Amino acid sequence: MSKNKIVFTLIIAVLMLLALSACGGRDPSEAIPSVEQTQFLRPPEDMRNFRYCEVIPVFQSGTDLYIEVYASLGLNECPEEAWNSLTANGIAEEYGAVQVNMNGPRFWLVNRTAATGESAAGKVAEFAGMQLRRAAVLEMQLSDAQGAVNGELYVDNEVQRTTTYLFTAGNMVYELTSPEGEVYRMQSYSHIVDDTLTIEDLETLGDWMDMPEGWSYEARVLTEDSVLVADGLAFVLNDSLMNSYQKILDGES
Repeated sequence: MSKNKIVFTLIIAVLMLLALSACGGRDPSEAIPSVEQTQFLRPPEDMRNFRYCEVIPVFQSGTDLYIEVYASLGLNECPEEAWNSLTANGIAEEYGAVQVNMNGPRFWLVNRTAATGESAAGKVAEFAGMQLRRAAVLEMQLSDAQGAVNGELYVDNEVQRTTTYLFTAGNMVYELTSPEGEVYRMQSYSHIVDDTLTIEDLETLGDWMDMPEGWSYEARVLTEDSVLVADGLAFVLNDSLMNSYQKILDGES
C-alpha cells in the first residue's frame, strides 16, 4: 500500500516540520488505537476494478520516521460519505501525526491478492466510523529520507509488506519501463488527481500521460497467469496521476 510519491510527499512535509515532536516519547505504533473489527466485506472473487482507500499517517520520534498504511480492503468499500468526511489535518491533530495522506479512492487491477503476517492480521483502526486495517509499515531515519527524497514521481520506494498479487490470463496489464529497463506493473489506478479516470482509459494512458524522458508505458494482454510476490518488501512508485505500480522482480513476468 507504498513506497511511492505519496510517501515522498509526506516525508517532504515532515522535513518542513522538524521543530515538531509529534510522538512525545510514545511508541508511534500505538499512537492510533486498535478497535475490535465489526465491519466485514469479503472482496469479490475477481478484485479487478474494486474500490478501496487508505489513510497513511506519518509519525516522527526524534530522528526516526514511522509511517503506517491503513486500508479498507476486507472491511468495507471505502464508503463515499465517510471518506469525504475525513480530513488529513483532523486525523493528524487527533493522533499526533506530523502529516497524514488520504490515499484514495483507488481501484484494484489485480485479480486476486493474498496477504500474510502483518499484512493479513494487522490491527484495525476506525476513522469517522470507517474501519481500516493496518496493511503496511515503513520505518526510516530522517537523515536517510533527506538524502533520498526529491519529491519526484516515478521513483520507487521500499514498502514493508508480505503480499501475493495474481493477474490472470486474458486480462490487460499496464506497465511502466524505466530508462534502466526496470518494469513496474500497475496495481491500482487512482481518483486522487483525475476522478474521471476509468479502467477503460488505461489502455491508452501512455499516449497522454506525463512521463519523464526515457520512460515508456505499455498495455498488453496476459497470455498466462502472472504472480507478483512481496516477501516482506515491495518496490512501489506512482505516476503523474498517482496510479500505483509494483516493480517486477527477476523470475516474475
